[in-house]
Amino acid sequence: MKISGFSFVRNGVKLYYPVVEAIKSILPIVDEFVIAVGKGDEDDDTRDRIVEIGDPRIKIIDTVWDEKHYKGGIVNAIQTDIAMKSCTGDWLFYLQADEVVHEKDLPVIESRCRELLDDEKVEGLLFRYNHFWGDYEHYHSGHGWYKNEIRIVRNKPEIHSWQSAQSFRRFDYYDNPRQPDGHHKLLVARVDAEIYHYGWVRPPHFMQNKRRSLDAVHWGVKKAEHYYNNAPAEFDYGPLNLLSRFEGTHPQVMQDMIAKMDWKDKLQYSGRPDPAREPHKHEKWRNRILSFIERTVLHGRELGGFHNYTLVKR
Repeated sequence: MKISGFSFVRNGVKLYYPVVEAIKSILPIVDEFVIAVGKGDEDDDTRDRIVEIGDPRIKIIDTVWDEKHYKGGIVNAIQTDIAMKSCTGDWLFYLQADEVVHEKDLPVIESRCRELLDDEKVEGLLFRYNHFWGDYEHYHSGHGWYKNEIRIVRNKPEIHSWQSAQSFRRFDYYDNPRQPDGHHKLLVARVDAEIYHYGWVRPPHFMQNKRRSLDAVHWGVKKAEHYYNNAPAEFDYGPLNLLSRFEGTHPQVMQDMIAKMDWKDKLQYSGRPDPAREPHKHEKWRNRILSFIERTVLHGRELGGFHNYTLVKR
């Protein structure tokens, strides 16, 4: 059995992505790690940092992002596909540049891949998610944040990154990641492991820059620049007491980043959200009520919500 890791990134270090940590987190169980590195700004050294890991299993594909794909996030899916289609493993383990795996889960993941290797009905593996917010001590456990997602898929030519690269689908024919038809949800089995998502943990000015970059590939560069040129320089995370406290441990590869956290004085730990800004999803009363029902009445079961997979029991 062979497992390939893969990802994509552009301006990762400049935007405070833990991309080096993401790669290192699964190196112990992969035979190769393929990453598409987009040409970034002159003051970004992401490619150099990846090279400095010094592992021969890491394969860098240099790419240039085309602005004609800066709509609906499809450039993310295109870059994901570039890395994925260069993988040679039986199983392909996808991590975005802000996703990290805990070392405690690596044996479980490897064992599950081996267990299901010959079960051709299973097209992918479904992971649980920890979405951290603001700092490393608070995370989203409420309504509106996806609790599970596909992060391992079989190496099949008909499987592609879907929409803005959050997940995958099987395509009858492939034209683009957001084509309206000709694709199907994957049949997936659960793996008893978690993805630690740090996409919303960075200093407030880095967070605003990251949002500008992310919105640029969804809205287009000009629209994003116009919006953020008139927006605050720093992101407002809002009161963190509206979120759950994290009582577990973080992956070992994240310890240096956690130790360097120096923006606690810029965070709000209690009180009311700033009424002058648009409320975050978790601050809206509808979602707060639904979150309460899911936690206290449904014991964690989600009310509604879209799932981009079909779960099979294995």
